[in-house]
Amino acid sequence: MRSLSPIILLVVLAGCSSEPQRAPAIGEAFAGPATLVLRQDLHPRSPAAATVKHGERLEVLQRRRRFFKVRTAQNVEGWTDARQLLATSEMARLRRAAERAAQLPSQGRATVYDALNMHTEPNRQSPSFEQIPAHGSVDVVAQRLAPRAPYNSPILDLGAPEPPRPRKKAQKKPDDRLPPLPMPAPPGPPPNWVELSKSPAGARQTVPPGVPAEDWSLVRTKDGKAGWVLTRALTMAIPDEVAQYAEGHRITSYFSLGEVRDGELAKNTWLWTTLSKTQQPYQFDSFRVFIWSLRRHRYETAHIERNLEGYSPVLVQPAVPGFSLILRGKDGSLAKRTYAFAGQRVRLVGKEPWTLPSGDDDNRVEQVTAPPTAPRPGWLPWLKKWGQ
Repeated sequence: MRSLSPIILLVVLAGCSSEPQRAPAIGEAFAGPATLVLRQDLHPRSPAAATVKHGERLEVLQRRRRFFKVRTAQNVEGWTDARQLLATSEMARLRRAAERAAQLPSQGRATVYDALNMHTEPNRQSPSFEQIPAHGSVDVVAQRLAPRAPYNSPILDLGAPEPPRPRKKAQKKPDDRLPPLPMPAPPGPPPNWVELSKSPAGARQTVPPGVPAEDWSLVRTKDGKAGWVLTRALTMAIPDEVAQYAEGHRITSYFSLGEVRDGELAKNTWLWTTLSKTQQPYQFDSFRVFIWSLRRHRYETAHIERNLEGYSPVLVQPAVPGFSLILRGKDGSLAKRTYAFAGQRVRLVGKEPWTLPSGDDDNRVEQVTAPPTAPRPGWLPWLKKWGQ
């Protein structure tokens, strides 16, 4: 009996412990906004229980409709809206996008007049994890037309009630009536059904008709963060003496093809792409090259092409010098066209077939990050001779 007394004493002390038992977690989530305030109760004006930063891991404890009770690494529990949380798959996707966006070629710097939220997805309701300050600047690396629809986060799958089980159908009594006549055999598919079911190469990524859509841009900050912002809130930071020729069209990208000296002034030669109408499945419908006139001391157009259907990215090749554009021809096929810039002239020097990536963002990034093709060795001597 004396040997059992220490064991009984430990059991009694464990039962009298004042530390409450921790609730089991039903899943994990990550803080979506740059700063997330957890509330003690569901009411939005409830006192704050804790404040966490973007990307911090949280344990999901309970769900009530679209609200979740979570626990921080410091064992502090609080409530928040599901739209402020990121699922594990979303967080992994966001990290992957940031790593790959660091490799994307910039399509030009853009500025904002007011503070602008960066979202994890091209959707107004997706979590905003960073804010571009007023008059700040970012690199535009991609553009996309996205439907304006409610944002359904995978985090809503946590704690969701199980679907009701289907009821068993009562067995019907045997029918003595004659069975109905059999249905005739359906007609067979046409002989070329395989060709008819294929999508053409470089099919347009469009939004279904009748669905409201918005133009979004994938931007990259100086510290390497990448996120989606509304395109109409961005202003491309090309000099005003060139931007004045936009004629009301949106400048979607711009690049310097070199510079010339006009006395003590250094003036760039500019390439830009513009879009005359918003909410299009392509990124530009015109491109233009501006040169600085040493005789008139102003910018003039060296080359312009309109009524196009062009897709990003635009790649500049300073070694030629020149640039490459992805354009759709009149026959509907896509091609990557390479232009050379020599002196004050622009000339098409190469053309190769091209295929747009699928709608998946990962495939889209892989296609964009492909290195530009090297110029053909036989063209360079000819260009030098032609520019003289």
